[in-house]
Amino acid sequence: MPAPVTLPRIAWGDPGAERHALLIHGLGSNGPLMWLFGTALAEAGWYAVAVDLRGHGLAPRSTDYTLAAYGTDVAHVRREGGWDLVIGHSLGGASATLAQATHPRWARHLVLVDPAIHLTPEQRAAVQAGNAASFAAPTAEGVRAANPTWHPNDVEAKVTSLRQASTWGTDQTAVQNPDWDVREAFLALTVPTLVLAADPAVNSLFTGPAIDELVAANPHVSVRVIEGAGHSLHRDKPAETLAALFDGLAS
Repeated sequence: MPAPVTLPRIAWGDPGAERHALLIHGLGSNGPLMWLFGTALAEAGWYAVAVDLRGHGLAPRSTDYTLAAYGTDVAHVRREGGWDLVIGHSLGGASATLAQATHPRWARHLVLVDPAIHLTPEQRAAVQAGNAASFAAPTAEGVRAANPTWHPNDVEAKVTSLRQASTWGTDQTAVQNPDWDVREAFLALTVPTLVLAADPAVNSLFTGPAIDELVAANPHVSVRVIEGAGHSLHRDKPAETLAALFDGLAS
């Protein structure tokens, strides 16, 4: 079992709120990039906490960037009685899946945002290429050019995340996980799990026959596809993503 590192936190809402949520970002991002979920949950009466993953944001650096290490870290971000909700995007979704499968009382509800559950070699290569392109233009102009519809908060936070993150660590996340696969953990999930998936016609990691079989095999999982949204669907289609989130939580 990898040794955990302590993850920095930021938060939205009243700490005395009845419901508490944990927000986990994706590769090359940071906690502030989960602001859309944080502010929306806070306005709905939740207390939402976002973390920086190891090697990202202000979190400690490491030599271990395996999925097991990421999962161990987030599993150690505990709340007495468990989190009412955990939202994880991409790498954060894989990390949350591992944490929940290992510690079934860690959370009572999961929302996985285009989670990186199983990546083919082609998908891993595409992730590496996209990551490299992002780090090559860590400016507001570069981020805005690549993502012209993003909110200014997303552009600002993405620039900060690119300048904060360990480029070696993000590279190693792909290198150290050649068989990127948390399907076994996904099948072991026993809490209500909502997957908000990107549109395969745009760019999605949660798609294909193998993923369809995986979803069909776990009765606790439901999936909603956000049409017209790419992998960062909460930044591409924020209104639609939040509508699907709250509708799914109410179901």
